[in-house]
Amino acid sequence: MNSMIPNRIHIIGSVGSGKTTLARGLSARHGIPYYELDNVVWERANPDDIRRSEADRDALLLDIVKTERWIIEGAHLECVSPSFQQADLIVFLNPPYSTRTYRIITRFIKQRLGLEQAHYKPVWIMLLNMFKWSASFQREGRHRIQHTLRSYPDKVLIVKNHKQLMQQLELWSPPTGGNNPVAEIKLENGT
Repeated sequence: MNSMIPNRIHIIGSVGSGKTTLARGLSARHGIPYYELDNVVWERANPDDIRRSEADRDALLLDIVKTERWIIEGAHLECVSPSFQQADLIVFLNPPYSTRTYRIITRFIKQRLGLEQAHYKPVWIMLLNMFKWSASFQREGRHRIQHTLRSYPDKVLIVKNHKQLMQQLELWSPPTGGNNPVAEIKLENGT
């Protein structure tokens, strides 16, 4: 893989898009720390997590963004402006709805069987919420993200699967002041 992997990567997408899997993989492969936005927005507590105040959330995110190398992943569009501004690369994972649905179900089963850890209790209401979030993303969330990403045309990569993303990262090089167009990678079948 290209040794010029970006130092600051923001990964955004819907539930089930593969954000955490990608962040963990890139982190392990390149030694870049990764952070889940859910852990910035929520303070982990038992029995229920506590939503941080906007001020605390924003301060925690700024502490991360000020560091030299990071991978931030999450679906929270409302608070990511600082990380978008400082990112070398913004990856928008936008796999098909059917892929996200499959991943949501698979993850839920693995969590219920204790084969995969979760920051939440894998109960039926959580599964239903994930389906709702994915459907909401399909209707409106992805359009909001695409609209927001127009402000960062030199550093956005929109992808629909991980294989193609990894191929694109091999070719990635930092912007040299020119205007790099937004790269959109299509699936092999053209969708």
